[in-house]
Amino acid sequence: MNIDLQHWQDVAVAFGLKVLGALVAWMVGRWLIGVAVNLMSAGLNRQKVDPTLTRYFGSIVAVALNIILVVAILGYFGMETTSFAALVAAVGIAVGAAWGGLLSNFAGGAFLIVLRPFKVGDYILAGGVEGTVDQVGLFGTSIVTPDNVYTIVGNAKIFGDTIRNFSTNPYRRVDLSAQLAHSVDTADAVARLKVAVARIPNVLVKPGPDVEILTFNERGPVLVVRPYCNTEHYWQVYFDTNRVIRETFSAAGYPVPETHQVMRTTMEKAPPLAA
Repeated sequence: MNIDLQHWQDVAVAFGLKVLGALVAWMVGRWLIGVAVNLMSAGLNRQKVDPTLTRYFGSIVAVALNIILVVAILGYFGMETTSFAALVAAVGIAVGAAWGGLLSNFAGGAFLIVLRPFKVGDYILAGGVEGTVDQVGLFGTSIVTPDNVYTIVGNAKIFGDTIRNFSTNPYRRVDLSAQLAHSVDTADAVARLKVAVARIPNVLVKPGPDVEILTFNERGPVLVVRPYCNTEHYWQVYFDTNRVIRETFSAAGYPVPETHQVMRTTMEKAPPLAA
């Protein structure tokens, strides 16, 4: 009887020590997890990452580390953790497959916020949508198009496609063309347009407007007209340049370009030579 009592006392003491060790491991592990999450959040905040994304990353890391801690404590008690780990992995795969689209958009949003190819207020062309960025969310980016339509594009589509940011550089170029008739003096037309386009409001002095011969077609020379301006003035300069081209040519009295075609005549068949 004394031997059995001593045995159970030893078992109880050993179990109690294990429970105490597990509690200590849990408390220390939880403290270390908190420290790790705080350090990660502080690093993301220093990089000026979106606060919503920082909290989301913190939650993901905390959950993953807590699962690892629980598995480690169960292993400390001698329990089989292989099946538990496999179950967690299977659940993760199932959730990932079910939420694959959202997760890809979430990952795209994370890269957009960290890498910052554009910011709120920039005028961009991304994911097939052109307009001003209103908000960069976790799963989608809100863009207001030039015709004032509020459009939300998935972050995965934006990050996986070409991004054109028109606001990054200090100015952009307006590309227009002007058709001349064959009889018009191109040097006179270029000189007139350079002066007229330079007077358009918000057209930059440096670099100055480019007016050159671009090509020729059946109606005559084609001039390229390229003023430079800031992004916020692009459409105003675009429309004003079109107006100035029309007014300049009209004031100069240039004729309307006409299509000129070379008419080919069919020669009569010559009689065969005598043998």
